Amino acid sequence: MEFLLIAVAHFLALLSPGPDFFLILRTALRLPLRYALSVCAGIACANAVYLVLAVLGLETVRHWSLVMLTLRYLGAAYLVYIGFLLLRAPMRPLEEVASTATVHAQSLPKQFTLGLMSGMLNPKNAIFYLSLFTAMVSPQTSLGLRTLYGLWMALLVLVWDMGIAVLAGNGRIKNLLGAWVFRIEKGAGAALACFGILLALE
Repeated sequence: MEFLLIAVAHFLALLSPGPDFFLILRTALRLPLRYALSVCAGIACANAVYLVLAVLGLETVRHWSLVMLTLRYLGAAYLVYIGFLLLRAPMRPLEEVASTATVHAQSLPKQFTLGLMSGMLNPKNAIFYLSLFTAMVSPQTSLGLRTLYGLWMALLVLVWDMGIAVLAGNGRIKNLLGAWVFRIEKGAGAALACFGILLALE
């Protein structure tokens, strides 16, 4: 029952689109699929870091106000920065070779880092996992079982995000959205910037 409650809560959180969703969508539409999958891997690794903290029972991290405040403002600045890069990007054909800018770079390490930073600098990830394990996992639950919970959630994040990337990167979807990709990119940029501003103002 404990695992079922955690799995349902985690899945419902995945259904809510956040900064990661817009990064994956933009990358899958603009770049070859392998780069979107690299973003997904970076996001999953960031989630895994916070899951390790949650599994180890370090809920006291939530009370490290200076750390959380620093993380919040760094994350807000990063999201606004990425959003700004997307908003100022010129209109380009979908198949045009990407520029060297990080958000458009055809580089697996750069796209992985983009996903990793997006996940690590989002304090809501830390708060969500730490709260989930604090509220729903019994203190009597063994470390081994908590580790399995964490592995399940990290794997689910990876599979879910890769599913979004594969769907958005499908040839038919790209052809269908080709004429709209510029507007989608601008919408993603605006959404990321708004997430950053709201995060800073919370």
